[in-house]
Amino acid sequence: MPVYINKVFLAGNLTKDPEMRYMPSGTPVTTFRLAVNRRFRNKNGEEVDETCFIDVVVYGKTAEVCNEYLSKGRNVLVEGRLRFETWETDAGRRSRHVVVADSVKFLGGREEKEEIVKPDISDIDLEEDDEFPF
Repeated sequence: MPVYINKVFLAGNLTKDPEMRYMPSGTPVTTFRLAVNRRFRNKNGEEVDETCFIDVVVYGKTAEVCNEYLSKGRNVLVEGRLRFETWETDAGRRSRHVVVADSVKFLGGREEKEEIVKPDISDIDLEEDDEFPF
């Protein structure tokens, strides 16, 4: 029995702000483009950056959240599947692969920093306190 798997995981940065529209049924659809970088050494030992640009489409509630909170430059992790699209233009038949996202995780966070407050116990002498049971 044959096995078929169509699963994609991508982590990259948005190249521009997402765009949202609605299908005739009223379902929200958000599209954005990811830039996924790969750094490697070529045969001469030089570091080379290779960038792949991937179109992503998101449906439903996730589409609304992506449209509201994502913006150009934001780092995200996309999990989804590949879909092959074809269409006709005046120049002829065109085609492309897009990723249909099942989930989008926002990475990198905002520049907010969590502050941890520790109590000052420098003036407490723990060795002479007889109330500790140990």
